[in-house]
Amino acid sequence: MKKLKSSRFSKLTLLKSSKTSFPDSPEKAALEVFENLYSERDYEITFDCPEFTSLCPVTGQPDFGDISIKYVPDRLCIESKSLKLFLFSFRNSNTFHEEAVNIITDKISEACSPRWVEVSGKFRPRGGIAINVKVEKVKKGFRK
Repeated sequence: MKKLKSSRFSKLTLLKSSKTSFPDSPEKAALEVFENLYSERDYEITFDCPEFTSLCPVTGQPDFGDISIKYVPDRLCIESKSLKLFLFSFRNSNTFHEEAVNIITDKISEACSPRWVEVSGKFRPRGGIAINVKVEKVKKGFRK
């Protein structure tokens, strides 16, 4: 069994905090990461956020959706509380669905450089149309 060192968690400020502050925009939200102890192995991590909300950039009306994030980590993994706060930060953000899914993908890629990441958003119908968006990024040389 791999030995767990407490120093691995020294940069996880949001998880350790006794008070939770909600960022008011995705740009201000931080994604925190921790060392992947099994970086020699390909395995998939999945996060589901069935209560994702954002605001229409034109009408300001709320949009509701389900965001699913799947990724194969490399050296780093995303810490789930920071991901939750990042996704919650869209609640007051005016953005199209396509933009939201791409922003999430880019932020995850920047934070942990996964071997592969797929973010999909299934948004509830408004005006009679549901929108589904899927973005995939693959690190050069990785084959899923």
